[in-house]
Amino acid sequence: MNDAAPGFLPETSENASLPNKPPSGLAAPLPRRTFAIISHPDAGKTTLTEKLLLFGGAIREAGMVKARRERRHTRSDWMKIEQQRGISVSSSVMTFEFGNTVFNLLDTPGHQDFSEDTYRTLTAVDSAVMIIDAAKGIELQTRKLFEVCRLRDIPITTFINKVDREGRNPFELVDEIAQTLALDVSPMTWPIGMGGLFRGCWDLQRKRLIGLARPGDEAAAAGTLAGHVPVEQAAELREDAEMIEAGYSAFDLESYRAGHLTPIYFGSALEDYGVRELLEGLVAHAPPPRGQPADARTVVPSEPEVTGIVFKVQANMDPNHRDRIAFLRICSGRFQRGMKLHQVRTGKIFSVQSPIFFFAQERSLAEEAWPGDIIGIPNHGTLRVGDTLTEGERIRFSGVPDFAPEILRRVRLDDPMRAKQMRRALEDLAEEGVVQVFRSLLGSEWIVGAVGALQLDVLTTRIEHEYKLKVGLEPASYDTARWIGADEPLRLKEFVEANRHAMSEDRDGAPVFLARNAWELNYMTEKWPEIRFRTTKERV
Repeated sequence: MNDAAPGFLPETSENASLPNKPPSGLAAPLPRRTFAIISHPDAGKTTLTEKLLLFGGAIREAGMVKARRERRHTRSDWMKIEQQRGISVSSSVMTFEFGNTVFNLLDTPGHQDFSEDTYRTLTAVDSAVMIIDAAKGIELQTRKLFEVCRLRDIPITTFINKVDREGRNPFELVDEIAQTLALDVSPMTWPIGMGGLFRGCWDLQRKRLIGLARPGDEAAAAGTLAGHVPVEQAAELREDAEMIEAGYSAFDLESYRAGHLTPIYFGSALEDYGVRELLEGLVAHAPPPRGQPADARTVVPSEPEVTGIVFKVQANMDPNHRDRIAFLRICSGRFQRGMKLHQVRTGKIFSVQSPIFFFAQERSLAEEAWPGDIIGIPNHGTLRVGDTLTEGERIRFSGVPDFAPEILRRVRLDDPMRAKQMRRALEDLAEEGVVQVFRSLLGSEWIVGAVGALQLDVLTTRIEHEYKLKVGLEPASYDTARWIGADEPLRLKEFVEANRHAMSEDRDGAPVFLARNAWELNYMTEKWPEIRFRTTKERV
């Protein structure tokens, strides 16, 4: 590290195009890598997350999610229900440095019931790490999350975890990735044995043995096979290396960044094998901040004016302060604390006085931020998911949708005198994306919608824990919901009036049709061809 100000390095070819170069005497910022981790539950996502933070020096100890009760809970699973069940159900943002690079890590929910939160989180990243359990291969949720990444052209690096345990043949795992996900594959490291015969990994690029590397070590213990690996395993590794070279693609940076090829690393997050190599690969190959699509054009990071998109809102991260934080991805420009930005949705000026950087629940004041960085903006409901903040041009970023729910429930409040508090709780949690909330046009009935049943458990748990309310969820008279629209406002009004018993509004006041079953939805679609029944709605 040189004598420049903290967080800065001399200009490089990668960061030379970043906007608003600092004044004379300060060098350009460190390169950024903003990525998410996706996996099926129990593949080791939280363990890998903690080890990445350990290697980056962000924390000094790691605790297993399923450790005994007396041990500390994992740092990224801060919510009460996460600690109780040992799963991640919300997205956490964590910043750390490694290899003269600033990493912004977004830890996404591993449970399929929270796919909406994951999708919105993926709008804020430039690449992803996909974790696969060496014993199980590609699982259902892994494939679903991969398809979301593919829709957004997000490059994926694969980490095959738990090779220190008994697992499937490495070639079988690699071939499954290639065939199931239709990707070119390029193994970067290779396990020497598995389970009880595991002897470390082989670096296929640098032709060296990768030994155990603890966080804080300057480099992994590496060397030749002789003296470290039994003769039989060494011979098997040489045969494997020849087959890999002949049968799989060589790593190609352009193909990887286009989303056509995935580099594959083997390792054990729990035992610190392969974690450093994964990080080094992200430093070398993961894309820097990319352009962000907007309504009129794509905004590129090198533009001088600040722009950003709110991809997540989280209430009550600290129950003692009843706070509300909007997570903003900086898309262009050099953001500085105290800037006044235009909130495009409302047309108002928003002064950002106390932006923060995150490590799970821990925070630090953000004096400045660059494209790719994620900052938190404390507010009292002014900022919403999908909001665009700009320094100048009135553009609106796209690609942050709501999805039609698959489960509908009627909300029952045990204490009718606290209806106002319940409304606030429902609206807050709906804004976060925990559930969809609909208000019936007839009467005062509240309907909540979810993709999966666990979302409903989170809703009731958080309302009880954070808002001190007891609510119940009862079966609704409806099976599915659709946002409706039409080219002719008169026809839309006629439809609403003819079906008021089944009409509701979402939190924005947009009309929503609630169907009792699939047959009724199909019938209405045929009967009212001028009406559009939509399964998604762009957040604006």
